Amino acid sequence: MAATTTTTTSWDPARLPDQTGRTLVVTGATAGIGYFAAEQLAAAGAHVVLASRSAGKLATAVAAIEHQVPGASLDTVVVDLASLASVADAAARVAALPRVDGLLLNGGSMAMKRGATTADGLPLILGTHVVANLALLAGTLPALAATGERYGTTTRVVHTSTGFVGMFPMAVDDVRREPWAAVAAYTKAKTVTEVLAFELARRLAAAEAPVASLVTRPGVGVDARTPERAGIRDATTPYQPNPYTPWAQGKDTAAWSAVRALTDPRARNGQYYAPTGRLRGAPVLVEPTARTFAPEGDLAARVWAQVEELAGTALPAPAVRR
Repeated sequence: MAATTTTTTSWDPARLPDQTGRTLVVTGATAGIGYFAAEQLAAAGAHVVLASRSAGKLATAVAAIEHQVPGASLDTVVVDLASLASVADAAARVAALPRVDGLLLNGGSMAMKRGATTADGLPLILGTHVVANLALLAGTLPALAATGERYGTTTRVVHTSTGFVGMFPMAVDDVRREPWAAVAAYTKAKTVTEVLAFELARRLAAAEAPVASLVTRPGVGVDARTPERAGIRDATTPYQPNPYTPWAQGKDTAAWSAVRALTDPRARNGQYYAPTGRLRGAPVLVEPTARTFAPEGDLAARVWAQVEELAGTALPAPAVRR
């Protein structure tokens, strides 16, 4: 897996490649970036599986997408990322689908209350943004690989990160040690996410598996610039003010990097997509942070082992092609 280089390759978010026949799973799909990623993928013809913890909110999101995209092909899976039992059930449902072409790991709690924990006693940010995602991937990776083998394609796992990772270095030797400040805990969780994502990319490449692991960051998406969708972003939903609003983008455009990583036929294993600007812009291929792309020594392997232990499951080793 080689390092990527920054590029401004032409890409039109309003004219995505036809996704007809592909099944793409999006977590955190009932609000914000996850919702708009699901809407955009459905508009491109994909069968989109929306995953979130609330059946009621899933129904609202489906109705909103169907209003924007008549005839959209949609399914839903209830998953509470704060419960490993719920994640295991959701992974089994996804793995049972006829095909799985892509998984966007977008969900995770944004509750910044210190001391909050998951049902399994893990710090809430770590548990929902890192451990649950590894557990979900452990249950779905065989289905992703099987789809790639069956159809002669490369399926994709897209991990969502943040620009904070490049701005604020965080030690990840002890994954479970929680920083005092909530924003630091979030940044550390996303740092671990990147380390795992690139280590997965290396393991997939070594096995010549038909699955790619990519990383994206959205920039800053704010409610004030987000188009209205009934029950998703309207007068009935909480409005979150943001001091970066004059320089930011809507959550619809914040979804562009993840959508490109899932749909661009030129996207490759180990790549990183982000907005052209720090806060907003068209999605482009960028250089990953060296600390997470190529950690020193055996750090990536140690981080991997720690997260597997916390998840209580091992990520299946991809079968080496012969």
